[in-house]
Amino acid sequence: MYQEIINFFQGLDPILGALIATLSTWALTALGASFVFFFKTMNRVVLDGMLGFTGGVMVAASFWSLLAPGIEMSEGEGFIKVIPAAVGFALGALFIFGLDKVLPHIHINFKESEGIKTPWHKTTLLVLAITLHNIPEGLAIGVLFGGVASGIPEASITGAVVLAIGIGIQNFPEGIAVSMPLRRQGMTRWKSFMYGQSSAIVEPIAGVIGAVAVTFFTPILPYALAFAAGAMIFVVVEEVIPETQQDNNTDIATLGFIGGFIVMMTLDVALG
Repeated sequence: MYQEIINFFQGLDPILGALIATLSTWALTALGASFVFFFKTMNRVVLDGMLGFTGGVMVAASFWSLLAPGIEMSEGEGFIKVIPAAVGFALGALFIFGLDKVLPHIHINFKESEGIKTPWHKTTLLVLAITLHNIPEGLAIGVLFGGVASGIPEASITGAVVLAIGIGIQNFPEGIAVSMPLRRQGMTRWKSFMYGQSSAIVEPIAGVIGAVAVTFFTPILPYALAFAAGAMIFVVVEEVIPETQQDNNTDIATLGFIGGFIVMMTLDVALG
């Protein structure tokens, strides 16, 4: 099955591949959000464990799928070789930092709001919070597919597909993490689902943008890979991990993080 997936993507234009891969990660978010049709609430312990898992996947993907290949394909030796990764990583983190300060959003507990003041409803702000998580994820997948389109040896369809699989796995609990709190607040099942799945629709957009940008500007690939990694790490440290610490479920969240890290590391090393 796995080899069939690889063969399918190898037969596609890489930019189309980026679109299909990110549409798949969006679909897994929608699948997670669909749990709202079967359950009205979810135990906070389970939710924190899943969020921890999400963080673990994102951190592992940032290194094995993005930073390590970016450093490997950079020219030079010593400090010169790591400069693109360092610069790109910093720019990615600063990009999300800027969005975090400007984009209005609220956390899953509906208590902590960030960004500029707005009269928007809390449900909209929650969707925007998860959307903020998904921008670097879609970008990361698109950048790898763009590297394939540019013919860069260190960028492979296999690596891009493995990253998409890892992102898709952690998108499933993200869909639950959006739809369930909305349902608990009294929203209908259908509306909760629609809000939940829509939080990941930005991934195909970011994926195509990333792929096209790298295709036209091949030398930026090491910077772009590190940019996506920096953005993902910022999201984990600033948003995901603190969210798991709200209800004294730190042990479960930490174990979830470790599990997610191991899963993504294993996928990338064994399959990528």
